[in-house]
Amino acid sequence: MGTDLHAPLGQGRPPKTKRSWRGYKAALCGSVVLVGVIALSIYVIRENDGLRQVAANVEQAPSGDKPDPSKEAEAVARSAQSGTSSERTASGANIERIPTGDGNYVTKYTPRDRTGPLVIDAQRMGQDPRIAGQPNSDLVEETGDGKLPIIGADGLRPMDQYARPWSGERGARVAIVISGLGLSQTGSQKAVQQLPAGVTLAFAASGNSLQRWMQEARRKGHEILLQVPFEPFDYPANDPGPGTLLTANSAKDNLARLHQAMARVTNYTGIVNYQGARYLSDEKALRPVLQDVAKRGLLFLDDGTSSLSKTNSVSDAVKLPHAFADVVLDGQVQTQAILRKLDELGRIADRQGTAIGIAAAYDESIDAVRKWSEEATQRGIEIVGVSAIVRDKSEP
Repeated sequence: MGTDLHAPLGQGRPPKTKRSWRGYKAALCGSVVLVGVIALSIYVIRENDGLRQVAANVEQAPSGDKPDPSKEAEAVARSAQSGTSSERTASGANIERIPTGDGNYVTKYTPRDRTGPLVIDAQRMGQDPRIAGQPNSDLVEETGDGKLPIIGADGLRPMDQYARPWSGERGARVAIVISGLGLSQTGSQKAVQQLPAGVTLAFAASGNSLQRWMQEARRKGHEILLQVPFEPFDYPANDPGPGTLLTANSAKDNLARLHQAMARVTNYTGIVNYQGARYLSDEKALRPVLQDVAKRGLLFLDDGTSSLSKTNSVSDAVKLPHAFADVVLDGQVQTQAILRKLDELGRIADRQGTAIGIAAAYDESIDAVRKWSEEATQRGIEIVGVSAIVRDKSEP
């Protein structure tokens, strides 16, 4: 405090250093410049976004309907003034990008109002899941037996219309067919509700509630087949059931039985045999039946159980898309045994590109297929409808 006790308070202290106004001015100028650079950057980014959108609109506009440059310029100007930019996706959704103030954007998606009816191009998509339970009226023929499949006037086949879409990739593909649906209500329900959509379901012509099960299966994405009984070698001791096609019958009688079976349900891509070792080995009996299947735009799947089958030669002669099952999965009805057969099926697909397995709708089969399908997808094996494999084999 010093030695002069009478000196006024605050006097005698070291003088304060005066701050230079030059320092204040430099700091102020730097801040102004920094704010200006940030603002200019944001403006340029917004303007570039708008210009890119205009360019995209010009490139995407069809010839004869080019956008008006003056209107596009006004839109860009409005976007820059409002601080937001908007665009519309191909699906009809509106996209709005809102700046947050730090150079970033928040993107807001809102649905576009639809004033017109929703148009579904079923032919392009295979069949939209929302209408998959209903037949295409252009592919149905009204007969005394009921509704039978036919090729449309434009050449569209039921095997194409009702096919399950697939990726188109050329990796390993497996088709799994679960047969006998409609014979057991609990088995049918479990198969339809629990199996992956890629699994093909075959409905027995002698089953119950087929139309109801078909509609539910199609809505869940399954491709379906119609399973028709054919005569085995030990008939009648081993009788496949009512409506069995027999070698002793005339072609007319067998076609009548085939049509009665076909009319039980709609929306299937093809026919698969139930038993039939004797019938499939008799070319004379087999030809008119497969010829009718081909004429109606369907495929034929041979379950592969008979080495004497004439399916291949007759199908080639009548230009029928066809295939053979590579593996019967449930020769032993036990979950672990079926899983081993499924692994075998996967190895065949890895080796030759495609493979088809078939099993009945037992609980053990359904459980094994559900479990294996999840693992197969993780290994890069695609589960596809039968038509995706048959189509390749039917091409020249």
